[in-house]
Amino acid sequence: MTQHASPPRDSTGKVQSADGPPAWRGLMAHADVRTLSLLGVLAALIVIGGITKPDEFLDTRNLQLVLTQASVIGVVTVGMTFVIISGGIDLSVGAIVALASVWATTVATQEYGFAGILFTAVIVGVGCGLVNGMLIAYGAMVPFIATLAMLASARGLALQITDGKTQIVTIPSVLDLGERDAYVLGIPPLVMVFAVVTIIGWLVLNRTTFGRRSVAVGGNAEAARLAGIDVRRQRLYLYLLSGLCCGIAAFLLIILSGSGQNTNGNLYELDAIAAAIIGGTLLTGGRGTIVGSVLGVLIFTTITNIFALNNLQSDVQQIAKGAIIVAAVLVQRRTASTT
Repeated sequence: MTQHASPPRDSTGKVQSADGPPAWRGLMAHADVRTLSLLGVLAALIVIGGITKPDEFLDTRNLQLVLTQASVIGVVTVGMTFVIISGGIDLSVGAIVALASVWATTVATQEYGFAGILFTAVIVGVGCGLVNGMLIAYGAMVPFIATLAMLASARGLALQITDGKTQIVTIPSVLDLGERDAYVLGIPPLVMVFAVVTIIGWLVLNRTTFGRRSVAVGGNAEAARLAGIDVRRQRLYLYLLSGLCCGIAAFLLIILSGSGQNTNGNLYELDAIAAAIIGGTLLTGGRGTIVGSVLGVLIFTTITNIFALNNLQSDVQQIAKGAIIVAAVLVQRRTASTT
C-alpha cells in the first residue's frame, strides 16, 4: 500500500502551500529583529543622554548637530555597505574624502563657484573609485591591498595640494548651506542630502537588478558568473558607487567646516565599516541592509555626542565603540548559525 507524505504545516497547524514558505520571509524576519534591536539600542542611548544631560542633549540644536555630523559619514557608509555586501572592502574612503575636499577648495577651483566645488568633489571621488575598481576587477588585486594603496596615495596627494595648510572656502552660496537660515522646517540641508542618498541606496539595493547582482556576487562570485553576471564589471560599478558617495560626503564636509584639509575624513573607513557591521552587513558578503547601516551610523554619532557632553575622554569612547562592534559580530555569528 502506497503511503502519501502528509503536507507540510506551519506552527499554527495550517497546511502550507506546495512551494513552502518563501525564503524571503525568513530573511525579512531576521532583518526585522536586527532593525528592532538597533532601534532599541538607539532609544536606550537617547534615554541615557536625556538622563545625564537633559538640557543639553535634548536641545533642538544638539539633535540637529547629531544628525548633521551623522550625515557626512552616513553617506560614506551607504557606499561602503554596497562594497561589503559584494564581498569587498574599501579602506580608502576617508582618504578619498580628504583628497576630494582639498581639490575642490583650491583657489583655482573656487573661481568656478558653487558648481565648480561640487563638480570637482564628485569627479575626484568617482575618479578614485574608478582606479580602485579597475585594480580590483580587472587587475585581480585583493581589495584590501588596492584600497590600502589608494589610502596612502590619496592622503599623500591631499597633503601635497594643501602643503599642510587649511584651505578656506570663500563662496557664500556654499557657506550659506551650513547656516541655520538654510534649514527647511528645522532640518539642515546636509541631513536632507543624507536622507535622499539613503532612500536611493535602499531602492537600488532592494528594488533593482543592480542590487540583486551585488548580493549575488557577494554570496558566491562563481555562481553569479555562471548565472550570467559580469562579476568584474559589477565590482567596478560598486567601487565607482563608493567613490561617488565619498565625493558627495566631501562636499557636505566642505559645507560643514567651511574649509578643505588634508586631515579630513580621518578614520572614516573604520567608522563606515563598523556602522555597516553593527547594521547587519556580513564582512564575508552576501547580506546587508542600508537601514541597518544608517542606524549604525546614528548609534555611533549619538555615543560620540553623549561622551562629549559628559566630558568623557575619547579613549573611553573608543573602548565603547569596540565593545559594540564585538557584540554585533557575535550576534551575527549566532544569527548565521541558526539560519
